[in-house]
Amino acid sequence: MRIGQLAQIAGVDPQTIRFYEQRGLLPLPDRQENGYRIYTKRHIEQLAFIRRCRILDLSLAEIRELQSYQDGPHQPCTAVNAMLDDHISHVRSQITALQTLEKQLVALRASCNDGREISACGILAGISEESKQQLCRAGSGNKR
Repeated sequence: MRIGQLAQIAGVDPQTIRFYEQRGLLPLPDRQENGYRIYTKRHIEQLAFIRRCRILDLSLAEIRELQSYQDGPHQPCTAVNAMLDDHISHVRSQITALQTLEKQLVALRASCNDGREISACGILAGISEESKQQLCRAGSGNKR
C-alpha cells in the first residue's frame, strides 16, 4: 500500500508518517522502481502502537525505548514498568500543577463581577499585581 492508504487506515496525515520515519519510529518502507513507498501490515501495526503511546502522552524517546524492548521479547519487563512508573509520576505532577492553576483562575474569576467597567476589572488587576510581584521577586534574586 502507498502512504496515502496507510494514512487513511491509521487516521493520520501522510506528513505524520514521514515524521515518524525520520525519527526512526517507523521502519523505512521499501520503494517501487518509480520511487513510491510501499507499506505493509507491519507499518500499520507500528503506527497503531505509536499512536496509542502518543495518546498516553509518552514522548518520542519513550516510544523508541518501548520499541527497543519489543525487539527483545524474552527479557523481563522491569525496565518497562520503571518507565511507566516515571511517566505516572510525571502525570501526577502535571495534575497537581493544573489543580493549582485552576484554583488561581477561580480566585481571579471571583474577584470580578459582570457589572464592572474594565478600569475596575478585578481579573486584570489581579493579573497585573501578580506580574508585579513576580518581577520584584526576580529582581531581588539578582541583587548581591
